[in-house]
Amino acid sequence: MTDRLPPLHDAHDERGAKFTDFGGWQMPVEFDSIRTEHAAVRESVGVFDVSHMGEIEVSGPDATELLNRLTTNDVRALDPGDSQYAAITNEDGVMLDDTVVYRLPDGTAAGEGAASLADLDATRDGDLDAPSGDPAYLFVPNAGHDGQMYDRWTAHRDEWGLDATVANATDDWAMLAVQGPDAADALDEATPGDRVVGLSKFEAAAAAVAGTESWVARTGYTGEDGFEVMCPADAAESVWAAFADAPLEAQPCGLGARDTLRTEMGYLLSGQDFDPESEPRTPYEARIGFVVELDTEFVGRDALEAQKEEGVDEKFVGVRLRERGVPRNGYAVTDGDLTRVGKLTSGTMSPTLDEPIGLGYLHESYADAGTEVSVVVRGDEKRAEVVVPPFLDR
Repeated sequence: MTDRLPPLHDAHDERGAKFTDFGGWQMPVEFDSIRTEHAAVRESVGVFDVSHMGEIEVSGPDATELLNRLTTNDVRALDPGDSQYAAITNEDGVMLDDTVVYRLPDGTAAGEGAASLADLDATRDGDLDAPSGDPAYLFVPNAGHDGQMYDRWTAHRDEWGLDATVANATDDWAMLAVQGPDAADALDEATPGDRVVGLSKFEAAAAAVAGTESWVARTGYTGEDGFEVMCPADAAESVWAAFADAPLEAQPCGLGARDTLRTEMGYLLSGQDFDPESEPRTPYEARIGFVVELDTEFVGRDALEAQKEEGVDEKFVGVRLRERGVPRNGYAVTDGDLTRVGKLTSGTMSPTLDEPIGLGYLHESYADAGTEVSVVVRGDEKRAEVVVPPFLDR
């Protein structure tokens, strides 16, 4: 895949960022050091460029039905300004991706670029619940999945004869994540008069961030309080500078710290902790059964209903090593006597705990917290203990 560059690539390069390929995007992996950036998010505030995430806009008379048939949660529960976490599954209940779905103000037109921020601006007038047209949504696929999800949505729309407009707006948006105990203070400074700090978890609204009309949600991927800011791509540098430069001076953070932070919380990484080809997993195996609403008729529903009744053979858990070594993706987990009971999909040295931790799938009989297991590190069995994520109390 040809490398895609986020709108902030040149700004990151000028700051001396180190880059890595992620989902076909050239993204900063670190600016200073992973430990410095990780600590800033846990202790104060950091800002991430997450413009590699996709943005798919869906609107029209049948937008709600289309979203409900293609995601596992129930979007009918969303009022304008609400959002929810969901999985996207195939007919077998295997996860193709996970996503956050945002309900936009009714009447917002898909395909006009950045979800027609002129329409989103209506949310700042406190009129979120007033019907003003067809329902509209924005959902966020993971890096490199925007084209796949656009094709999936349009193909099923046409197959089912639904009246909905679907637009891949990934190139229209930039997306920043402002995360940490001081994130609310930073947003308050950057959005004078808009009071987005009053948003509850998983609520969103339009706001002028550093003078740029943006869509701001109280969501994140770190376990800390935080906000994700979606703004027009051509305004990304001014919005980024508002947080990363004086007077706010949030720590610029790369994907390295994003990975250690999410691992400490036990959050799934698409393409690694689950993948339809290399790591086919269902929401119940991945311990996100709470996003499965079996009262809706989505693709994969029947398979998941059967699995819920029968139970799963393996569950997603954490492990904490009790000996030296760093767990990594693909490492075998054993019963301590060379019998394999599972494998890891993620692993790192936790900067917060200063302990080696990992995530992966174990046979359900070994998946209880406190169970003693071993992780095979370079041929040696290292003693470990099962942890039901998160590793941190947040």
